[in-house]
Amino acid sequence: MESLEAVILGTIFRNPENGYSVLSVRAGRNECAVVGALPELNPGEQAVFTGSWVEHPSYGRQFKCASCEVRLPTTLLGIERYLAGGAVRGVGPSTARLIVEHFGEETMAILADYPHRLTEIPGIGPKRARMIAESFAEQQGTRQAIIFLQSYGIPAPLAVKISQHYGDRTREVVQRNPYQLCDDLEGVGFRTADRIGLSLGIAPDGEERIGCALKYLMEEAAAGLGHCYLPEEELIGQAAALLQVSAEKCAPALTRLLFSRELVAETEEESSSRRIYLARYYRAEAEVALRIHELMAAVHPGAYPQAGKAISRFEREHGITFSPRQREAIVQALETGVFVITGGPGTGKTTIINCILSLLSEENETLLCAPTGRAAKRMAEATGAEARTIHRLLEFSGEEGAFARGVENPLEADCVIADEASMIDLSLMRALLRAVAPGTRLILVGDADQLPSVGAGNVLGDILESGRVPCVRLTDIFRQGEQSRIVLNAHLINQGKMPLLNEKGTDFFFERKPLLREAASAIVALARDRLPGYLGYSPREAAFLSARNIQVLAPSKKGECGVLNLNLLLQEALNPASRSSPEISWGETVFRLGDKVIQTRNNYDLIWHKKTASGWEDGSGVFNGDIGFVIQADPGEHSLTVRFDENREVLYESGDLEDLSLAYCLSVHKSQGSEFPVVILPVTGGPSMLLTRNLFYTALTRAKNLVVLVGTEGVIQAMVENDHEARRYTTLTRRLREE
Repeated sequence: MESLEAVILGTIFRNPENGYSVLSVRAGRNECAVVGALPELNPGEQAVFTGSWVEHPSYGRQFKCASCEVRLPTTLLGIERYLAGGAVRGVGPSTARLIVEHFGEETMAILADYPHRLTEIPGIGPKRARMIAESFAEQQGTRQAIIFLQSYGIPAPLAVKISQHYGDRTREVVQRNPYQLCDDLEGVGFRTADRIGLSLGIAPDGEERIGCALKYLMEEAAAGLGHCYLPEEELIGQAAALLQVSAEKCAPALTRLLFSRELVAETEEESSSRRIYLARYYRAEAEVALRIHELMAAVHPGAYPQAGKAISRFEREHGITFSPRQREAIVQALETGVFVITGGPGTGKTTIINCILSLLSEENETLLCAPTGRAAKRMAEATGAEARTIHRLLEFSGEEGAFARGVENPLEADCVIADEASMIDLSLMRALLRAVAPGTRLILVGDADQLPSVGAGNVLGDILESGRVPCVRLTDIFRQGEQSRIVLNAHLINQGKMPLLNEKGTDFFFERKPLLREAASAIVALARDRLPGYLGYSPREAAFLSARNIQVLAPSKKGECGVLNLNLLLQEALNPASRSSPEISWGETVFRLGDKVIQTRNNYDLIWHKKTASGWEDGSGVFNGDIGFVIQADPGEHSLTVRFDENREVLYESGDLEDLSLAYCLSVHKSQGSEFPVVILPVTGGPSMLLTRNLFYTALTRAKNLVVLVGTEGVIQAMVENDHEARRYTTLTRRLREE
């Protein structure tokens, strides 16, 4: 880190929402630009910036600031320039000159401590003096609050966000109870609040600290591991270890959270131990189970007496023959309130769906949906019918959890078919079930052997495990999948057997690279040169088509063959920096025009625009896992425009960029619900908890035309043999089994 002491000349750009600024400053005799999230600074002020020099392809050398210390001007010229710059309401250039001429070098002290003396200046009465004093105090208060927060290691953008939320109460709130930040502000986690709290001398066993830690651990268990609850002993043990306090000290804080209903306890039937839930997941599990029971009770057998003849007609028209088990599944799906179709690739799930659609098409309204835009697009292509994301089907309205379709305004349909059901988490399943009225059939389609949803819950797995919901599990590979080694190898892996490697003329290849650096270089070469040539892309199209058709997946984020490093290498290979290509920075990430990017969390407020035949359509909401491309980068405004699936265009300004990441390489978890023409997968070792059979299986089943593994046979063998699945703490299975 370097320091730059400079005088502020002016602000070239400032985003008031997050404080990102581009300043013109003078350091000694040289003028330069300082960029970063900063408190509002005015001409004439002095500041010491801490950061590093960077070379911008369009704007040249800049100082990228991580933090700053502001000093009020001390020279007469600096004071006058500061006041004349509009920093203080009620003071313009002429008034600034009069004030400085009258008070000289004492001007700043007068404004801070004796503002009533401003009435000594002709033209400034008591009312105007009060306005000037309040404006000066407000500005200094906000600035000092930001500097105060940064002194505790809080990043500048977050410091701006906190100070904007609390205003002149920032220091008071933080010093009284820094753990309140976790409840009041998204983006402030326990560790940030705890760093401040301990620095302020808050007792390590204070109840506010322990309570905040308990909620943090529950949120982390849901978001990071998919748990709907934690056993009480495990939660208390984690809290005691995190806080370095005794387990006995944690009990009163837990009792208070249970009393306030922020957490919910439920006693195990078999023992006296308790399950601890976040309240929203406790309610969601109970509601999902109840609504599934209601749907199953509302439709009765015998509704389609002519189903057998209709199925036979479909077989003749399409030149296929269903097995007795498949015919029975189709009839059950028609006559049952809730039905599940599960199976691996090539087992005929889509054919069964098409048959059901054919049988229902004449007299029934059937709606198709999937969790992601890519999954919905694939469903539409496979069936020839319209398919929408679940959010669009439920008419998402822009506020978190707010859908226009629900209990009071259910979907107008006789049947709803949801594909990629393994991806549907507990909260989204509850929203979908609320919109499906009793009497409407719900058909869930998915591969139970894939990784579970990113969000909390294991909905598809729990439904199947309960044994209460009718289902068919397809295992036979049909003729159209037999020639594909991707399909065959996926099933072999699922059975705990080694895949067939490097058979000539197939769609499945393995390249042996025992060293991590060699493997990373080979992956880049495959994506940039070798596969584009093999696939027949022209040199001019290679980089463009590679980014769209070739997807690198990685089991882990860290390491030379992890998501983070491979993204940097692939970006440099497929979309290198150039003076003709604008780019902007956010944190450690550089985003360039043409980059492939992914949204990393649900943002219900982002506005999108979509060009249609009848004009522009507007909507809101971009969701975790949405993949798109940067179609515009504006360094001056520090903004990006990203085009996602369905041609939705979204403007990202500075504050929204924290939810955007490069997507040349994705984690296998983030790839769920997507299908790519070509998948490259490093098999180079790592934590055993990540190198599992179902992760390997999930990665391979994302590929449509070609798979290339890069690494060693030993890692492939280890992944095939590692059938460990991290058990999620859920109680949906038990609730479904209850009458």
